[in-house]
Amino acid sequence: MNGQNCCKDGHNCGPTRNLAANHNPVAAAVTSHRHQIVGKNRGEESLTKSGRAFSSTAPQINNKTYLWARYNEMKRLVHDLIPPGVCNLLNPSTIYANNEVNLEEVDIYGFDYDYTLALYSSALDEMIYNKAREFLVQHYKYPEGISKYNYIPNFATRGLHYDIQKGLLMKIDAFHYIQLGTVYRGLKPVPDDEVMKLYGGSNHVPLHQVSGFYGKGPKMKQFMDVFSIPEMTLLAAANDYFISNDIEYDPVHLYKDVSVRMNICTIKPEKYILRGDETYAVLHRLASHGKKLFLITNSPFSFVDKGMKYMVGKEWRDFFDVVIVQADKPHFFNDCLKPFRRLDSNGDLQWDRIKSLDKGQIYKQGNLVDFLKLTGWRGSKVFYFGDHLYSDLADLMLRHGWRTGAIVPELEVETKVVNTEQYAQSLTWLQALTGLLERMQMNRGPESKKVLQEWLKEREELRAVTKNLFNPHFGSIFRTCHNPTYFSRRLCRFSDLYMASISCLLNYDLSYTFYPRRTPLQHEAPLWMDQLCTGCMKTPFLEEMAHIR
Repeated sequence: MNGQNCCKDGHNCGPTRNLAANHNPVAAAVTSHRHQIVGKNRGEESLTKSGRAFSSTAPQINNKTYLWARYNEMKRLVHDLIPPGVCNLLNPSTIYANNEVNLEEVDIYGFDYDYTLALYSSALDEMIYNKAREFLVQHYKYPEGISKYNYIPNFATRGLHYDIQKGLLMKIDAFHYIQLGTVYRGLKPVPDDEVMKLYGGSNHVPLHQVSGFYGKGPKMKQFMDVFSIPEMTLLAAANDYFISNDIEYDPVHLYKDVSVRMNICTIKPEKYILRGDETYAVLHRLASHGKKLFLITNSPFSFVDKGMKYMVGKEWRDFFDVVIVQADKPHFFNDCLKPFRRLDSNGDLQWDRIKSLDKGQIYKQGNLVDFLKLTGWRGSKVFYFGDHLYSDLADLMLRHGWRTGAIVPELEVETKVVNTEQYAQSLTWLQALTGLLERMQMNRGPESKKVLQEWLKEREELRAVTKNLFNPHFGSIFRTCHNPTYFSRRLCRFSDLYMASISCLLNYDLSYTFYPRRTPLQHEAPLWMDQLCTGCMKTPFLEEMAHIR
């Protein structure tokens, strides 16, 4: 009557549910949740401490039946909540914002080279692994048996921590807790109970062990760049060989020997570079709009020159106002010891004192203090892009107020996973089941505890499913079971924007403003809708720039 519906128990529920629910699944979920709260309060308030239920009108409630009824009700709700076409909403070419950024205010764009201007195929990882493995055997006289360990694609992921003294590779969350089930000694997982014993009865790693600003604590090393993936794989393979053959060795020596051999500067870059035409398109677009461009890389000039000629052309230097090679980042950004030196056309060092940084010249080493003096480029009008959160971005963000953009190639693969129906259904039900466990945990009878234990087991199985969709050993680089990873925490701290590649810039106007999503804090209600839209809608200008892909 008068647009009102009545619940089965006779309570007035308010306006008819088909208002926004027919068009908005979230509205439907909210309405359903109101019904659940009514049911929950009535059912739970009628429970006595002994677990018996009674009221003046209601029959006795069986706790087990009640819990499974709530479970099935939530299952139906989740099924109805996921609308058709919910998958394929995330666009891998989207740029994601940790901070508000107006590109119209940016006049100067700077870039790292490897995995920023130049993206490489996965074949490069295998080549690096093979060369480093051969060097260990031939020059460091490691056992020949290590040569039989072939490269394992997708074994390791970026952002993992390595316990140098114990020889363990693991994933740590933003609160310094090891994600159990992701600790590997060699190529074999370490049982959870053994992990707890190794770390003093807890899976927490003390702050002082991992708090080195550049990811190097006294006992832990965090692998933060893409080149570290073959390094982690070789460490795991060598550890596995020694352990499997019961050979005594020092894990610290192994770590140092493997680290020394990770060098790509002897390769022919054109064999491995991907999407060089996109790099040209980005540089051309920025330069044609009057933006100043610079390059600061740790790679030597000969290596950069080969790659840039392949991607951009012989006159690639015409795009850049300043080119700096072998910069020795992060020291370039945080000390003022090394002066700039100029290279001649043959790549030989010149002895003259550098009084200006001139277009068309190549400079080596140097430091940011002199760079700022010679260019006058300061503050938020400068935007620097790199893939290494520590070496490329941290000092610029925290000490100098530059805008920073993190290149995260893994976003392309992870976005594909997030866009699958299996992930959407598994994650939504996982969240719903967790909420159900939270609300129903005060049902303490023996039968209730059995039901809750079944739910906890299902929750662990769902966690494993969602983890394995990304990587069967370590899962997503962005999340543990429920927390952000240590990598995610650093990504949010040191970058204003992050994206899969610099080609994502082609999808946005150079006066575009990026707004971060206001995701609710734990004590806030998710009352705003922007988090449902941002990143899920079609990327602006993507169709116009479709020829780039």
